[in-house]
Amino acid sequence: MTDAQHEARPPLLDVRDLVKRFALGRTLVDAVLGRPAEAVHAVDGVSFTLARGRTLGLVGESGCGKTTLGRLILRLHDADGGEVRLDGVDLLRLSDAELVPYRRRMQVIFQDPHSSLNPRQRVGRTLREVLDVHGIDAPGARRETVERLLAEVGLGAADAGRYPGEFSGGQRQRIGIARALAVEPDLLIADEPLSALDVSIQAQILQLLLELKRSHGLTMLFISHDLRVVRYLADEVAVMYLGRIVEQAPTDRLFADPWHPYTQALLLAVPEVGAPRSATVPIEGEPPSTVHLPAGCRFHPRCPWVVERCRRESPALRAMEPGRRVACHVAEERLAADAARG
Repeated sequence: MTDAQHEARPPLLDVRDLVKRFALGRTLVDAVLGRPAEAVHAVDGVSFTLARGRTLGLVGESGCGKTTLGRLILRLHDADGGEVRLDGVDLLRLSDAELVPYRRRMQVIFQDPHSSLNPRQRVGRTLREVLDVHGIDAPGARRETVERLLAEVGLGAADAGRYPGEFSGGQRQRIGIARALAVEPDLLIADEPLSALDVSIQAQILQLLLELKRSHGLTMLFISHDLRVVRYLADEVAVMYLGRIVEQAPTDRLFADPWHPYTQALLLAVPEVGAPRSATVPIEGEPPSTVHLPAGCRFHPRCPWVVERCRRESPALRAMEPGRRVACHVAEERLAADAARG
């Protein structure tokens, strides 16, 4: 299916103005002085769409809100505001009972393949349990389904009788992928699925995900801090900084021509990404506190482009060319100046 055909269909996933804050405990001094409770601004007004059969890579530094965003979509955390629409249905407005059929349609691959599997349960039982809970296949056919799932991820039928501790980290992640695929989900959220693995194993799992994406037509939100991985797998990339998306564009265009200074800095830190080094700038300092956020643009304390407007006015995430959104005053002014010059 072409990009134009994907865009013509309603998106499978539509996230609108999603917000999540985690309240911090008040100290005795806070209570005596009447100070309000502080909160971590984990996700702050995130919006994006994801078309069927596409993969969106979500990248950013640790603590920027990527994992929290994935958990909000899955309703593993309760959002403070916004909408998460799956095929037009706002999941945040559903009761627990109403949410049950949508649980099957959304599955997750966790970062740690060891802690996400029951160490006291054989692998075959783990996969069979998923089929039992969701009523997939006739009971007599489920053993065969388990064997097919294991084969799809590069494991054998005999592995069904083994415990997770008998497998390597890469093999355990394959089991986690098989479990996610068991219910034939519409949406797969992969939360840093390679970060706990050796580099050589990462390449194998990445290739497996790419093959499964093609064979199953998977729609995937791929969360990672590794831009090299995202470039290989994703159709589009969204860059997060302190709870907000600062740039989103098709993968090839974002890597060839990043517009936001934070995106440029991330790409500069990755060897051989193909971005022109003359157009990129190093990033200095640490991200500000997610409790005490700076006024204006959240990136301005670290930004080499900063102007006075950045310190007092927060930039909106705007469409600056077809398929590309950027939240940057300077990028917006440069685009306007280029347009005025004709």
